[in-house]
Amino acid sequence: MNKLKTIAVLTMGVVAFGTTYAEPVSQDVQAQAVQPMELDRIVAVVNNDVITERELQERTHVVALNLRRQNIQLPAMDLLRAQVLERLISERTIMQRARETGIRIDDQMVNASIEQIARQNNLSVDQLRQRLIADGVSFGAFREEIRDEITTQRLREREVDAKIVIPESEVDAFLAEKAGFTGSDTTEYHLQHIVLPIDNPDNTELLQKQAEEIAARARAGEDFATLAATFSRLPDALQGGDLGWRALQALPSVISNKLKEAGKKPGIYVVKHQTSWEVVRVVDTRDGVQHKLAGGPVEQTHARHILMWVSDLTPEGEVVHRLNDIKRRIDAGETDFATMARLHSVDNTATRGGDLGWLQPGDTVPDFEKAMNALKPGQVSEPIKSQFGYHLIQVLERRLEKDGNPQRMRIQARQQLREKKLGEATYNWQRELRDRAYVEIRDKGDS
Repeated sequence: MNKLKTIAVLTMGVVAFGTTYAEPVSQDVQAQAVQPMELDRIVAVVNNDVITERELQERTHVVALNLRRQNIQLPAMDLLRAQVLERLISERTIMQRARETGIRIDDQMVNASIEQIARQNNLSVDQLRQRLIADGVSFGAFREEIRDEITTQRLREREVDAKIVIPESEVDAFLAEKAGFTGSDTTEYHLQHIVLPIDNPDNTELLQKQAEEIAARARAGEDFATLAATFSRLPDALQGGDLGWRALQALPSVISNKLKEAGKKPGIYVVKHQTSWEVVRVVDTRDGVQHKLAGGPVEQTHARHILMWVSDLTPEGEVVHRLNDIKRRIDAGETDFATMARLHSVDNTATRGGDLGWLQPGDTVPDFEKAMNALKPGQVSEPIKSQFGYHLIQVLERRLEKDGNPQRMRIQARQQLREKKLGEATYNWQRELRDRAYVEIRDKGDS
């Protein structure tokens, strides 16, 4: 995937509401998802905040629609409801923490994000609004969920991402393990998982038994995605527990060791972590070829950018005018590029001054790459239009990179280790916020 595609997409917003709205959802699905509501009844207290029956019903409805869109059979509605309630409790603790730390997301950022989601689904904002209403989803609730998604991302960047440290010794160990492969091929695994956290040491054996029972049901033919949506305690449960394709070295050692023992074949396995039991399904395996530079030295560019989106509130002419004004101020020495990126860019690189790192041919979309290649180090481009919006680009420096350069290999190793640590650190952070909170569940379905 191109880097700009990766950094420009509001992933949580897209996942939470589906990647397409091409087909209306049938009335029978809505009937399954929505039961008669007892308005304003409190179903949970989270510190000094509450979750109401209306909130729980609306979110359960949205989750049920998305599970059906992914062709995942709905679990029993009381189990789905309990799963969604736990997700709402976790989200509420995150929002409370965000308020404590002073994080605020303004309406302009929310509007720009909604515009981006609409474009990704080939809709206008009005069409997206009508599609949500047709699905029984309040547009106001949709807006607030997008605001919460952005808030969570900003808080996580501050409290989790910024604290992840990759010592040089870990990079050395990673590269040593990677060197054990012969040739340029590695095995990649398409995985799904179900995670049962050990919330009390006395429950370890009970949770192991539950994990074994879930694995047995999956081996007997029950849909794994439905089992994940029913039992897993991670946020990806509501996407069927799908982890996508993972290289062996990017997995926790307890899983990678199990897969090494099992060989390159599909299967379902139960593994124990320090804080959880996990049911892992190997859907498929494939040979993955590591990217190698070919044809001699390759020129790399260290660049940064400012991204702005065209929206109903900021039409194209205004976006271009604002970017031209920013360029004028930078060129005149009135300000610097990094500061302007932090203040104005809608991309998640804004927190690091718009820095994209070292890029090589093919890392970005063609329009961006063509404009970047025409710049001299230190030079700032005119506003450049791409499929993601309008950019200002600044080239910092260039270098020639040889195939197999050790420094590039270390950068790639560090990125993979960071990704591996980020998932676990994010889960632990969410769990710590949940554990510190006062939570009283009053839902009738709670046992």
